[in-house]
Amino acid sequence: MRKQFKATVMDMAARDDRIVLVFGDISVYLFNDFREKHPDRFFNMGICENTLVSVAAGLSAQGFFPIVHTIAPFLVERSYEQIKDDMCYNRFAGNIVTAGATFDYAWDGATHHCYSDLAILRLLPDLEVVQPGSKKEVDVLLRSQYNNRKTTYFRLSDHPHDIDLPVQFGKGVALKENGSDLTVMTAGPILGNVLEACRDLDVNLVYFHTIKPIDRELIEKFRHTRILVVHDAFGLHEAVCEIQNLSVSYHGLPDQFCVWYGRVQDLRRMIRLDPAGIRECVLEKLACGSADRACLAPSHDPA
Repeated sequence: MRKQFKATVMDMAARDDRIVLVFGDISVYLFNDFREKHPDRFFNMGICENTLVSVAAGLSAQGFFPIVHTIAPFLVERSYEQIKDDMCYNRFAGNIVTAGATFDYAWDGATHHCYSDLAILRLLPDLEVVQPGSKKEVDVLLRSQYNNRKTTYFRLSDHPHDIDLPVQFGKGVALKENGSDLTVMTAGPILGNVLEACRDLDVNLVYFHTIKPIDRELIEKFRHTRILVVHDAFGLHEAVCEIQNLSVSYHGLPDQFCVWYGRVQDLRRMIRLDPAGIRECVLEKLACGSADRACLAPSHDPA
C-alpha cells in the first residue's frame, strides 16, 4: 500500500501545491522523488511524533493540506493528545497516514503492534477514520478525502487484499447476500482471509473500508440476522454496536498482548485470524442456529 500511497500523492501534489508532507523518519527514501521535485513541501522531522502533528496543524492553519506519516502506534497512541487538541479541536484539515497496521511489524514485538488506533480515533469529534484494504482503496480514498477540510486518518498495511471492489467513502459493500441468518462483517486487509474462510459457507458477507462514518444503512439491512464481526483491530466492532438492538459478537484480538514474534501470518494464526481459524469460528456460529442466542459469546481466546 505504501507504494500506492506514494504514487497517489505524487500525482495529487503535481496538481495541488497545497499538499505538504510531514514525515517521521519512515518511508523517507520511498519519497525521494517527491523531495526532489517539491523540496519546499517535504519535511522529515525525525522521531518526534507529537511535533509532526503540531507542525501539520500549523500548516493547515495557513491553508495547506498536510499529510503526516509514520508508524501507527507511535503516531496515534503516543500523539493522541496532539491529534485531539491541535487538529480536531481546531477543526483543522489534515491527513494522518500510518504504516504498520496491527501486526505488520510482527518481528518487532508488541511495542510495534497497534490494536487500538481505529477505536480511539473514532471517538474524536468530526474525525474520519479509514482503513483501506487494497491499493485501489488507498488511491480512491486519498483522492476523495485529502482536501475535505477535516482531519482524516488512513491506516495502511503492507499486506493488502487483492479483491477488486467498488470504493466510495463512507459506503460498505455486501459481497455475499444470500438470506442467511448469519452475517459476517469485516474491514481492511483481513478481508482476504475472511473471504477464503467463508467462500462456500451459508453466510452474508459485508465489508467496510470506512470505520467512521460507518455505513449505518448497510448494517441496518442485516439487523434481522446475527452479526459476527471479524477484524484484526478494535474499532469496527464498536462502530457496528453503536446501532442499537443488534445481535453482535466479535472474533478478533484477545484481551491480552500478542507476545509472539514472527510474521503477520504467524500472529494471525495464533489468535485464529488465519483462514482456518476464521472458518472454525464461523462454523461454530452456524451450528448454533438462529434460535440459540447463548452462542453469541465473543470468541477472544487464542488458539
